[in-house]
Amino acid sequence: MSEYAFRKIDIDAPRGPAGALSDAKAKSGEVRGLVSKGDIAGALNLILTDPPYGDGVDEAKNLTSSAVLLILNSTRTAEIPNHLKNLDPEQQDHLMAYLYKAMGTEGHGGDVSGSVLLTWHEKLTEVAGVGCIVRVMTDRRTL
Repeated sequence: MSEYAFRKIDIDAPRGPAGALSDAKAKSGEVRGLVSKGDIAGALNLILTDPPYGDGVDEAKNLTSSAVLLILNSTRTAEIPNHLKNLDPEQQDHLMAYLYKAMGTEGHGGDVSGSVLLTWHEKLTEVAGVGCIVRVMTDRRTL
């Protein structure tokens, strides 16, 4: 029976809620530092790598979302395509998921305007293609 124990491992939650929260706090602080130095590319790479998934990590998800919104607000429109091209496809998918999450909370205390979100969405779709949208919409995991 122990040979089937691997089937009970939740691969979407490799860290516990406390680990996810501490990672999110550390990344959030690093992102603020990178953004203040003008290193948007570094901030994007950091925050879009290994985002928190799973149950019981809502606070970590909120911290990470806030950090992403800080980056979105701090980037000039002309620089967006260059930053997006430097992301790998998985990071692009994560960014698209964060864009949709922010669009869903727009008007309900959102930290970023709709025009900023739509601009990022347009530029990301140009770089990553429509497949990025499909992958995010069909992913069962939520950020």
